[in-house]
Amino acid sequence: MIEKASMFKLSYGLFVLTAKKGEKDNGCIINTVSQVTDSPLRISVTVNKQNYTHDMIKETGVFNVSVLTEDVPFSVFQHYGFKSGRDTDKIIGSSMPRGENGIVYLNEYTNAFISGKVIDEVDCGTHTLFIADVTEAKILSDAPSVTYQYYFDNIKPKPQEKKKGFVCTVCGYVYEGDELPEDFVCPVCKHGADVFKPL
Repeated sequence: MIEKASMFKLSYGLFVLTAKKGEKDNGCIINTVSQVTDSPLRISVTVNKQNYTHDMIKETGVFNVSVLTEDVPFSVFQHYGFKSGRDTDKIIGSSMPRGENGIVYLNEYTNAFISGKVIDEVDCGTHTLFIADVTEAKILSDAPSVTYQYYFDNIKPKPQEKKKGFVCTVCGYVYEGDELPEDFVCPVCKHGADVFKPL
């Protein structure tokens, strides 16, 4: 079944790409999915050659794309990563639903999933551009798609700002501030400023 409206869910976003080889499913995060033509309905995906998912698609010629929503937690990105390397055990034995092509797709945190059958590929150096006929497309929710900008602003944890201060090397007490007074005495172990070092 193809719901053409699912194409509107595609944006400059982040997607989970899944593929299957034998009994093994694998997935990775990609950020390039585009509709190529309307009739026949075709999409293109760009996949890093270092991903095992890339090799599965190259060998089998089929894949699924899960279009992530804005409420997707960071743990999904941690699990699938932007480079899955040679990891073949990402979703083996998964209880996730499968499309008509037998490949899993994310049900939760996904507003649409699209299945593709590769008809052509272009070598782009570190990546391969796969052009595929859409064989199945379903809308799963009305939630907005997550964009790269939304991911950086709202999902990816912000780097911790390093605290300024000094730590007592005897007991571990932390004095917060830009400068430690020369006559400072640790309130815990009563040692002087000479046993403190900068954080």
